[in-house]
Amino acid sequence: MSDTAIAAITTGAPSADPRHAPIRKFWFDDDENAPVRTLAEERRHRQERLAGAFRLFARYGFDQGLAGHITARDPEWADHFWVNPLGLHFGRVRVSDLLLVNRHGEIVVGAGPVNQAAFAIHAAIHEARPDVVAAAHTHSLYGKAWSTLGRTLDPLTQDSCSFYEDHTLFDDFRGVVLDTSEGARIADALGNHKAVILKNHGILTAGPSVEAAARWYIALDNACHAQLLAEAAGEPQRIPHDIAALTHTQVGRPAGARHAFESLYADLVVREPELLD
Repeated sequence: MSDTAIAAITTGAPSADPRHAPIRKFWFDDDENAPVRTLAEERRHRQERLAGAFRLFARYGFDQGLAGHITARDPEWADHFWVNPLGLHFGRVRVSDLLLVNRHGEIVVGAGPVNQAAFAIHAAIHEARPDVVAAAHTHSLYGKAWSTLGRTLDPLTQDSCSFYEDHTLFDDFRGVVLDTSEGARIADALGNHKAVILKNHGILTAGPSVEAAARWYIALDNACHAQLLAEAAGEPQRIPHDIAALTHTQVGRPAGARHAFESLYADLVVREPELLD
């Protein structure tokens, strides 16, 4: 507090009013402040958030072995997507490391190699869902554990309601996904939802931005963790359908996920600015 302000309080003297005109802003409107970018600017934006998403996943422990991939559709060439090179630790991914892959699985920017499962799964999702900009899949611990139960999640908490009636189950595990026909079946199971639980495999999220897909993945793994703990402790009480459905409309929107991701991303860039190289 400034000396002037302190003096005003102690002496009772009037001080300048710091208030501005009252405004009401409690939540994130889906269209509010949506930036208009050129194709080059949008490509760079997606690349930066994609590199940041990998580093955030490393922080959350989603970097199991060589498994895991996040993709971002290119804004100009809609049948191409950016992805991480196989074998590079998530915590070291930079913008310049990203690969651009076409619909045939061929690398057109970068040296590679590309994860074959990443191509098989993500190419099918990007083809089936033109609205999807990004998709995320890794072998996170709690996502894997929950996937073995062969069930979708229950609406147990406010946070888990983000996925209420907005995630599905793919229950036909046939080993490592190596061809697009398998990816197509996963895309069919995903449908128009934001997430799918891959039985005996893990979890996958998809969204209209890198930020949304990555944030939803973090939130879905957390929801799996919470339900595993709750069921281990006793008999969890479900949120009633009407309340869960209402809560989904409140906490499950892409804009909220984008803002949640950006709060993590901003700190990441300060601490690890080399990711932008």
